Amino acid sequence: MIRPSLPMSGGNVNCRTPQASSDWPQPRGLFHQRFLFCGIALAILSAVGMLRAETPGANSAKTDQSSGASAIVAGTTSMEVLDSTYRLGPGDRLSYRVVEERRQPVPLMIADSGELEVPLIGRVPARSRTCKELAQAIKPMLEREYFYKATVIISLDSVSSKARGRVYLSGQVRQQGPIEIPPDEKFTLSKAIFKAGGFSDFANHHKVKILRKPANGGGKAQTLMVDLDAVTVHGELDKDLELQPDDTIIVPEKFVNF
Repeated sequence: MIRPSLPMSGGNVNCRTPQASSDWPQPRGLFHQRFLFCGIALAILSAVGMLRAETPGANSAKTDQSSGASAIVAGTTSMEVLDSTYRLGPGDRLSYRVVEERRQPVPLMIADSGELEVPLIGRVPARSRTCKELAQAIKPMLEREYFYKATVIISLDSVSSKARGRVYLSGQVRQQGPIEIPPDEKFTLSKAIFKAGGFSDFANHHKVKILRKPANGGGKAQTLMVDLDAVTVHGELDKDLELQPDDTIIVPEKFVNF
């Protein structure tokens, strides 16, 4: 039954019974809304979890790479297979072990001075040496006091992003002075001349001189003579010498007969 509306001051009030079930919240619709909300929340939580799981993996890429290099060192028992091409420099990270110790590889880094702090024996010059040369230098030091026989295994974990030192150019080149050695390439004499703007007009291409300090820092400098025309004109790339830090390059003037 519907009661008649009664006039009241300030307006009319209509009292009626619900005409359809749509006037009230539907239990089924409310259930669907809650279910949808829960589904969205679970999806968000799942996405956050995946991001957290992926982030450590990305950050640990370098660690995984170093671990792989250490595993190679751990499985190597011969010094003959060590790298003999890449020249080490400050900031390079290495893995080091002595086979006879039967221990896991030790991570080491070459200091800015170019020296490597080696367990038991202390600092050893490492700049401009290959892994094989460095291992061969350390071997007799260990055998002098600690081992009857020492099999030294060294490998490169990562290359430093720093410049590997400088070389110095003088004489008949466009730009004289120091040039930094890039950290990630084999820096040869022809590349240094190119970076210096090339030869000047009166340069003697056949007698380019390289003065090189001894590895141990003492003694007389070594003099190397290079015919760069053999490299750049005739393609004899084996004559394009790789430069080392503190090399001095002198390009003489050619004699002109009138």
